[in-house]
Amino acid sequence: MIVLSTYTLRPALEARRAGFSSLVLTPDLGLTRGEANLDPAGVHFPGGESLDWETVETVCASEAGCFLVKGGAAEKIQAFSADTGRVYSLYPTQAAPTLLLSGLPMHRIKGVDPHQDTLNKIKTIRPLVGRVLDTATGLGYTAIEAARTAGQVTTIELDPVVLTIARRNPWSQELFDNSRITQIIGDSFEQAAQFADNTFSRIIHDPPMFSLAGDLYSGEFYIQLYRILKNTGRLFHYIGDLESSSGRRVMRGVALRLQEAGFKNVTHRKDAFGLVAYK
Repeated sequence: MIVLSTYTLRPALEARRAGFSSLVLTPDLGLTRGEANLDPAGVHFPGGESLDWETVETVCASEAGCFLVKGGAAEKIQAFSADTGRVYSLYPTQAAPTLLLSGLPMHRIKGVDPHQDTLNKIKTIRPLVGRVLDTATGLGYTAIEAARTAGQVTTIELDPVVLTIARRNPWSQELFDNSRITQIIGDSFEQAAQFADNTFSRIIHDPPMFSLAGDLYSGEFYIQLYRILKNTGRLFHYIGDLESSSGRRVMRGVALRLQEAGFKNVTHRKDAFGLVAYK
């Protein structure tokens, strides 16, 4: 699977202008590197895929798209969900891409890349042991990182179209290959009620913004998270920029409802843009 962005393909244009006949490129958004050949017809990748120069120019001109290369064509990775009425697309950075939900990035991309953003969240509740719940799969970065040390990870995604995007993302492939990751398609608000008491040692709650998923910020939902978390378990709750006026407002409400649900030691983690709470 070859997936390219302006960040990874632009060096080919520069190499062509400089008169080179080959260069080392990454065919998978930075995960690996290999030699590509250049000639008047276009760029030729290891494995036989090629792109003509007109298509290379199109990819390089897109600052907000990732493209799947197949059969000499480059298809922008995006999809519309009839279930939610939302448009999803894969948005490039200089490292791991993020998911755009109706134009809104689902990871931090200013001053940090999506992979490091994920690591910052994971770090707040280390060590990740036992069973871990990830309430919002997205591109699967949280589930993938959690599964590196946890015994088992259960991850929930509301919209199956998101997983269609993830399958085309080189950084997400372990989500589908790792036997320690169990995927559930459904509403986390409803799914949480289906788990037995004291099921999970850690919960990572990284919901969409409040305006898109208000029920995932509700006291009723937090009561369920408290119930299914083991004693001495830890919860990370992503909020957003805690220094912004909207972030401070949401944080105050979330902290209060977590405490009302029974959580203790609710603390701010500015480095991860969220809160940590304990049972």
